[in-house]
Amino acid sequence: MTRMSGMSGEDRLLILGIPVLVAVVFVGWCVWRQSADLGDVEARALAWDSVLTMARQHVVLVVLCAALVMATAVPAGILLTRRRTPVLSLLTTLVGNIGQSAPVIGVIVLLAIWLGFGTPTAVLALSIYAFLPVLANTVTGLTGVDRTLVEAARGMGMSPVQVLARVELPLALPVIMTGARTALVLLVGAGAFATFIDAGGLGALIQTGITLYRFPVLVSGAVLIALLALMVEWVGRLLEVALTPKGL
Repeated sequence: MTRMSGMSGEDRLLILGIPVLVAVVFVGWCVWRQSADLGDVEARALAWDSVLTMARQHVVLVVLCAALVMATAVPAGILLTRRRTPVLSLLTTLVGNIGQSAPVIGVIVLLAIWLGFGTPTAVLALSIYAFLPVLANTVTGLTGVDRTLVEAARGMGMSPVQVLARVELPLALPVIMTGARTALVLLVGAGAFATFIDAGGLGALIQTGITLYRFPVLVSGAVLIALLALMVEWVGRLLEVALTPKGL
């Protein structure tokens, strides 16, 4: 409650309102699913076991990509804010720019042709796509830390690693988490393309709806992916609140 009280009204509204919105829309979709007059193809595509399996695949894909992005983009951002890293700065910025400027379906297909179809290729492609937001926010957050605080910590005898871990990263965490939330939402949406290289996910509903001209299946896939994106955004905001040091 103490952390919630220190948040802006907009953030409190989003944290409290997003799960309510998701629940209302999902219950509405479930009611429609039970009462709709679906054909055999639509009924099979929207069977509960099938939808749950695709949702699980989508979540696993997002989690794997998020873990890979955070494990690479945050350390890269830290190194970019240290001195004497011009080559690394060029390489990481190049990777991030390529991932963001190239169409995600193009990145996925090209890597699939090179590395083969399946979940590992989808994880790599989506991670490249979501790399830049976390990298950029890590750099922005660390460079935005008040230099007087850093110098004061050094004056107290802290090593560079201690200054980074106990001063710079905690102060930069809100900005880094904003980049992480952006990356997560991008991953949920872009994860729909993973189905084109046999990596599963809710995108299979959209693909089925388009291929077989089944509008209910197409819309159901879009709705479920949008709800998942909202829940990921909500989880990201909760983590941001929980991890941000008190007083920030």
